[in-house]
Amino acid sequence: MKRVLVPLADGFEEIESVAVADVLRRAGIEVVLAGLPSSIVEGANGLKVIADKKMDNIKLDDFVALVLPGGNRGCENLGNSKTVMEAIEYFEEKGKLVAAICAAPSLLAKAGILKDRRATIHPGREKEIPRPRDARVIEDNNVITSMGPGTAIEFALKIVENLEGKQKADKIRRDLCI
Repeated sequence: MKRVLVPLADGFEEIESVAVADVLRRAGIEVVLAGLPSSIVEGANGLKVIADKKMDNIKLDDFVALVLPGGNRGCENLGNSKTVMEAIEYFEEKGKLVAAICAAPSLLAKAGILKDRRATIHPGREKEIPRPRDARVIEDNNVITSMGPGTAIEFALKIVENLEGKQKADKIRRDLCI
């Protein structure tokens, strides 16, 4: 079973993390929510999530993809984590899938992996990435970016398509009545 790592820091955007984890799990993909720094993480709107593991206890080799949720404060907290920034660089070096939504594409830019790629980000933050595009979801090689909470399911389905194929993504899309 393929495993996807989703780091969560206080202030994370709930829809972008929970909806993505749900859709990926429906596709038979194991999702590990990794708390930073603890295993209880509070979202931007007060939802508390018990993470599967702490980010410090993660072996990056065990995962095929890294998914970064947004949320202003959550994204800031992820970006201040050396562990998370090193994870972005590791996944890029290995050619593994790196996905980011809302404010989180700014972390990919900070890590230097968007310089030659098209990407999208939450409206109003376009100056934080080098080649912004006005699209809900963009895939460019091994990087998928998306705009925000309203695009979370579409974003998750693009990740499923990348990891499990279009047929699996289309089945989930039908099951979700999209």
